[in-house]
Amino acid sequence: MMTWWMWMVAGLILMGCEMLTPGTFYFIFLGVSALAVGIVTLAIPLAAWVQWLLFSVFAVVSVAFFRRPLMQRFHLSGKQGHKVDSLMRETATALDDIPVGGIGKAELRGTSWTARNVGDRPLVRAERCKVEHVEGLTLNIRNE
Repeated sequence: MMTWWMWMVAGLILMGCEMLTPGTFYFIFLGVSALAVGIVTLAIPLAAWVQWLLFSVFAVVSVAFFRRPLMQRFHLSGKQGHKVDSLMRETATALDDIPVGGIGKAELRGTSWTARNVGDRPLVRAERCKVEHVEGLTLNIRNE
């Protein structure tokens, strides 16, 4: 059975763990949940299973309802999206002659990219082409 002060120590340790994993905002909620159980246990003596159940409920509810707004407040994303996906269907300009299936350079938004010709005919230098999709830092392009 954990006493109220054990919950408080566990809460502070969990909140300290958040400092080691910046930007995740999981340990902070576990720490706050442990502190809340410590306060409740100080006021009302509870059986060990009730304390753990209360901790679990506090943790799940706080993560479910408060993590997303906190991530949005600090402009963090829960998932790491790829902004290069927004390049699909944009028009690029071939900087090299690129044979079918070959790799060369293309210019898009003022930046030189590695480009693979996925079209059915070769691309010539300065020809406009469409971005089909992006793989890492390589544009897959085809003739317009």
